[in-house]
Amino acid sequence: MDDQRRTPGSQTSLREANRARIVDAVKKHGGLTQVELAGATGLSAATVSNIVKELSGTGLLHVAPSTRSGRRAQHVTLAHSLGLFAGVHFSTRHMRIVLADASHRVVSEHHMPLAKDHRADNELDKTTLLLADMLESVDATMQEVLAVGIAVPAPLDRETGTTARKGIMRGWDGVNVAEVMERRLKRPVFVDNAANLAALAEYRLGAARGRSNSVTIDVGDGIGAGLILNGAIFRGHNGVAGEFGHTTILEDGPLCRCGNRGCLEAIAGGPALLESLRDDLGSLKLGDIVLRAMAGEALPMRTVADAGRHIGVAAANLCNLLDPERIVVAGELARAGELLLGPLRHAVERSVIVGRDLMPEIVQGQLGARAATLGAAVFAVDSAHITADDNTAAKLLSSA
Repeated sequence: MDDQRRTPGSQTSLREANRARIVDAVKKHGGLTQVELAGATGLSAATVSNIVKELSGTGLLHVAPSTRSGRRAQHVTLAHSLGLFAGVHFSTRHMRIVLADASHRVVSEHHMPLAKDHRADNELDKTTLLLADMLESVDATMQEVLAVGIAVPAPLDRETGTTARKGIMRGWDGVNVAEVMERRLKRPVFVDNAANLAALAEYRLGAARGRSNSVTIDVGDGIGAGLILNGAIFRGHNGVAGEFGHTTILEDGPLCRCGNRGCLEAIAGGPALLESLRDDLGSLKLGDIVLRAMAGEALPMRTVADAGRHIGVAAANLCNLLDPERIVVAGELARAGELLLGPLRHAVERSVIVGRDLMPEIVQGQLGARAATLGAAVFAVDSAHITADDNTAAKLLSSA
């Protein structure tokens, strides 16, 4: 619809609303061409061009020439001078951290291994020091960090800000990570489940881009799912939706770390796969299984395929409930590609209630091990109320 037919309020209020729509679209996608901005906002190309010119003049937007499909275009992002954002991902054995600008461009990145059953206080201390070092390396200060996003591999109780069930992250029980880090960094901190943030990253930057109803299944040491419904993370009433790995697929099956039996994670998660191969192949890492399966070794190939089938059965139930447009399979085990996706896809086809023509696409994630970290940075951008010297810019960014 042409914006000139949108008539609520005065011309001034209409123009302010159009500015906010453009800023919101740029903030959401990290950067768009002016043609893409027109499509995303429903505004005319002329209106987009005029507002982009105005806001780039105030220092709010940055415009640079680019090429799309062989044609020259103007690529629009939030101005780099607006500040930096940090994204941090704690997994069971690793910590990753990125510094990015408002357009999601990574300016610094670091990764370090963590000890098994690490404790929150130790790792949050390390994160504080590491972030300070990274800022120094790009000639920036903590005051330039507008927000920090943190991804943790556990469901979070929305009311208390702590993990929703004890024992899933031993050493982190009862810790309100956002409050602890805000005291240390003196910056706004926002925390979410790693599966949610991996899904957010794949939706904004990766394999689910443009699919407003998608599921990202993260398969590694644990198994989680991030749900994007109508273009937003779905967290449920208490904030714990998406615990895909703790759906029961085998009644009275093996004991899961959550205390229940027969959970998908206890059958197809990384530790379960490693244990199933221990007698035949000795002590391995999950990455070893993937590499040996890709090299054609029969037993690792069968183990990966069996995991794919189990995950596919659970994914079919999810499809019958939510009817997603696309399923993205991410995490360390997803590096096996079609060795995992083929059996998974077949199990979904066999169990999903709709015909093959209505099935969701099932694809491999594009962001690899960085997905949750990048998602944490995107979450920080989304959650921050960016301010600028220009009052109009500040108002637009706060409302976007």
